[in-house]
Amino acid sequence: MDRVLYLAMSGAKETDLAQSINNHNLANATTPGFRQALADAYTAPVRGPVYDSRDYVQVGNEAIDFSYGTLQSTGRELDVAVQGPGFFVVQAADGGEAYTRNGNFHVDATGILRNDRGQAVLGDGGPITIPAYETLSIGSDGTISIRPPGSPANALVAVGRLRLVNPDTKNLKRTDDGLIRTKDGTAVAADANVQVINGMLETSNVNPVMALTQMIELSRAFETHIKMMETANKLEQTHNRLLATS
Repeated sequence: MDRVLYLAMSGAKETDLAQSINNHNLANATTPGFRQALADAYTAPVRGPVYDSRDYVQVGNEAIDFSYGTLQSTGRELDVAVQGPGFFVVQAADGGEAYTRNGNFHVDATGILRNDRGQAVLGDGGPITIPAYETLSIGSDGTISIRPPGSPANALVAVGRLRLVNPDTKNLKRTDDGLIRTKDGTAVAADANVQVINGMLETSNVNPVMALTQMIELSRAFETHIKMMETANKLEQTHNRLLATS
């Protein structure tokens, strides 16, 4: 009975982890550029000092679904979406660089271009600084142009360029801060082929209907594992009573 109880217990534990991953995805269904995590199941062998034991299944959340979201028009000059493959580069809290598809930018009081989480957006030479302007536009190659105050309508000045990268998604992971980094910690070179579109944002690639359906399925699976544990306990009690009366 200990084997049945352990299998049911480990199944309930991993189902609960899968549920937490699904809940995290659902919570970010409206986050621009969010990439959902996948409840990746893998075999976890149990090996003893004398002979090989059983293999169990464990769930991890290292896998990321890099499929694209849809592009939504906002008309806002500092909203930018990547068209096709590629990422924006931002400066993480530790000073290193990280990657995101969220192009919801703003300029802070000091002129630094930041995303909606307050992280500095990086250009070819580091954080992008934007001086005072009357109008601003971002080209398809990421070039940021402004019309300084009091200048003629055609007096556009390039003040920076978004650093756009296209790393191999197999070498990417999501870290605890929610940002994406390379697994080996190396920086990714800028890619001139990455294109962006101004005045639009990319939606999350989470399907809320599918996430809600999966939530129900995982809840039922968890209940099934709990019932298995209760059944194993009842069988063990019956077995003990039979041994006591024999």
